Order: sequence, then C-alpha cells, then structure tokens
Amino acid sequence: MTASIATNQTILVVGGGIAGMTAALEAAECGKQVLLVEKTPTLGGRTAQLYRYFPKMCHPTCGMEINLKRIKGNPNVRVMTMTQVVAVDGRRGDYKVTLKISPRYVNENCTACRKCGEAVSAEIPDAYNYGLSKVKAAYLPHAMAYPQRYVIDASIVGTAEGEKAKAACPVNAVDLGMKEETVEINVGAVVWATGWRPFDANKIQPYGYDRIANVVTSVEFERLADPHGPTGGKLLRPSDGKEAKNIAFIQCAGSRDENYLRHCSRICCMASLKQTQYVREAYGDEGKSTVYYIDIRAIDRFEDFYANVWKDPTVSFVKSKVARIAENEANGNPVLHGVDTEGYHRYAAEHDLVVLAVGMEPEVTGVKLPADIVMDSSNFIEGSKDGGMFGAGAAASPLDVNRAVQSATAASLRAIQVIHKNASTEAA
Repeated sequence: MTASIATNQTILVVGGGIAGMTAALEAAECGKQVLLVEKTPTLGGRTAQLYRYFPKMCHPTCGMEINLKRIKGNPNVRVMTMTQVVAVDGRRGDYKVTLKISPRYVNENCTACRKCGEAVSAEIPDAYNYGLSKVKAAYLPHAMAYPQRYVIDASIVGTAEGEKAKAACPVNAVDLGMKEETVEINVGAVVWATGWRPFDANKIQPYGYDRIANVVTSVEFERLADPHGPTGGKLLRPSDGKEAKNIAFIQCAGSRDENYLRHCSRICCMASLKQTQYVREAYGDEGKSTVYYIDIRAIDRFEDFYANVWKDPTVSFVKSKVARIAENEANGNPVLHGVDTEGYHRYAAEHDLVVLAVGMEPEVTGVKLPADIVMDSSNFIEGSKDGGMFGAGAAASPLDVNRAVQSATAASLRAIQVIHKNASTEAA
C-alpha cells in the first residue's frame, strides 16, 4: 500500500514539526508528490507545545491552523504519523527507505468523540505537557492534533482497560490487534526536519534540576503558562502548588559551555524575555522576574522587544553566569549563588522558582541517519555528500520558528531541483 504512493519522483520529509510541514507544503504546492512522516501521533512538533510566539506574542494556532488547512486540502501530501525512518540506501534521485510504523490501536473510523477516553481510568504521563501532568491511556494528543484521532497507549493493550476502550467506541475505531509494520519505499530526495530536543537539565549538576523541585526548564514553564497546560495557566510551584511571583530565569543553561553544548542555541534569550511577560500578565506589578545572563542575543526585529522588556520595572537583569543553586529547606525556595560581573559582588539570591533556559540539541533519537549525511560539530544536519538529502529547520541549526520556516523552504526548493533532474533524466 505505502510503496505505491512513493517513487523516485517523490520527496520524503522526515519530521512533522513546523519545518517539516513547511517543507512538505512548499514542495506539494509546486506540484511535487510528498510523503511526510512523523514519529509521534500528531503533526506540529514542539511548536504546538508553545504558549506564544515571540516577538508578537500571538498563539501557535496562528500559523499551525493555516498549515494544517493547507495540508488537509492538498492531495500531493501524504501524511504518516507514528512512523520512523530506520534505513536509507541508494543515491540521489533513487533512495530506498525503510519505514517502521508503530500501531496506534485506533483506525480511521475515529471521530474523536472522547468515549474511549472516558471509559478508561488508567493514566500515563502527558507528553504534550512534558510529563508535568497525566492523561488517560486513551487520548487525543492535544486540541489541534492532526490527524484528529485518538491513541490507545500500548500499556493497556491486552488488559481490561483496553477492552473498556474498545467496548465504548460506537464506530469500531479501536483496533487492539494492530501490529507494527515495516515497509520499503522509493523516493528521489529526502528532507530531514527531525527538529530538536531540550538539553537534559539533569546533566547540569550545579543547578539541581534533579533534586530541587522548584527548578524547572523553559519548555516546562511554557506549558505552565498555557491555560491548556497542567495548571490551567497559573504559575504554580511544583513543590507546594503556591503561586510563584518572584522568578529567576537563567540563560545559557547548558549552552555555550564546553562541558555540555558548545553552541549558542539562539532562541533562549528571546524565550526568557518572552516568559518574563507571562509573569507580568499573571501578577501585574506584583510579579518579579530576574534574568541572569552572559549577554543577551536579540538581533534584527527582536531588538525592539528586548528594549521594551528592559524598560519593564518588574524585570531586572543580572550579568552573571550562576555558579550553583542551593535550596532553602525551610520554604523550598531555590537560592542562586554567583558573582555579578557588573560590580563584581557575590550574591545569594532567593527566588520562588527558577527557570533554566535549556539549549537545543538536534533530535536524532531512534533515527538511523545514512552514512553519507554530513553533520556539524554539534550533530546538526548539513545535508548529504551526494546532494540528495537536506537538513531543515532546527534539525539543521538552532532556530526560532520564523527562521525554521525559512530554512525549510530553502531545503524544499533544493529537493525540488533533485526531482526536476530526475524527471529530465528519465525523459531523455
């Protein structure tokens, strides 16, 4: 079935985040056949997990809704979720790709009526909220999920809970007999848009992420601020559920450090500046944000946003690389220790909550990249030696949403050139 939808005139896009969706759409709207594969149950990637974009502070629905509408209306794009690339062989213009399709346990009959989720009581960590909350083991990944189909977690397959989900479905969409599939396809070009993952904050031992409850990451804080997140948009401390009104933001948490990530992750400064405005929105003048930074990298159109945050009386800036974080055991407050390099005085600053602006790593977990893929020193994908495969978005470099879209468009155009050459060769 799958082999029939892909030939050497097809472009394979690996990864269904904002970059992958863009690359697929740009090629499809130029009349090319595109296969878009995504390893999770839904498109959208990490962009769908944002509360707001910077610098306009609009919600991800702005761009996501338009792209999803374009995908639904374009017959040149075929979408396969819960699908991973396990092997790529061949050469530019003629690749053989092996795909592994994991069972969803829900077929295309699903109408997202919620009844399977209401029927089960078993819960699993909610990946959409970075594990900060639980979700039923029969679930819709999030409100904008595409496809709008539920997922049955494998943990309840073969159990009474799984049978409850099956019995509750009025359209026979729950199929607990689904098996993993492996298929082979042929494509002419590949765009790797596998995205990024947050650097593991547990590795930054001096910051105590693994032992101090009120130290969270920037991606977790993003979910806390979202009204659809685990706390309903309230900025609450994980330790006791109290409001966090005095919040520290630590920049370069894992980035620009030979011990962790050598590169600058580019988005972190703007992400923290954006998140200080979440604090202002939540508490007005009663909230307080302190940004601990080496330097602020806000260029081009972001400069005005940075200037406005700098003027905000609820936000203060401390030029310092925080040395370590301790915990006030009496109240659970994190205590930051370091030296302010503007004045060179030591500080021991206590806050309600600490947010680590963790760096970006290329997401290649479970992906078997071809041998001729060229990567930089941080494992971001530059392309292939034969010129038929291309990196796009945050798979190619640490990028914000806007620049990821630009990168994906460029990769798509290069893939189209490969397909054109294929067509010309065959015609000759």
